[in-house]
Amino acid sequence: MYPFIPEGLFPVSGASPETTNGAKTADYISLKNAEMCWVVIYLTQTVGHATAFTIERATDVAATGTVAIGNAVPIWYGNMTTTSSQLAAQTDAVSFTLGGAVTGDVIIIFQIDPANLGSTYDCITAKAANSAQATNFWSVMYWIKPRYQSKVASMDAAEYLED
Repeated sequence: MYPFIPEGLFPVSGASPETTNGAKTADYISLKNAEMCWVVIYLTQTVGHATAFTIERATDVAATGTVAIGNAVPIWYGNMTTTSSQLAAQTDAVSFTLGGAVTGDVIIIFQIDPANLGSTYDCITAKAANSAQATNFWSVMYWIKPRYQSKVASMDAAEYLED
């Protein structure tokens, strides 16, 4: 198990804050040069809605051949506006659905091992189902552990946004 978030991870923005009113897809990123990736979804949910979040894989950052990930992955969840705002491990799965009565600031984290994406897939995205609520907002940040730590200082987001 990896510690979260260790020094040497590279952040890549996947989606700036935007309403989840309508299905949403974050930017696709390439994990060709990654050892591990944590997809951090930050949600401000003003109106409770059982919104589903998934991770999909593709063969390139243009979303060619996109399908849901095939293997269950570690997931953490925390409601930051409750008295216990700790992140709690959830049952490994390919998706996470927020409880319909949940409101406030929520964090959902998926841990993605590129080796488990399948031989032809090396790109991922995060998706949010339609919440039908214009006042619910999400943002996505990918935290990437590079395969070669010596490259961290010379990398930029293009390393992961291009295939």
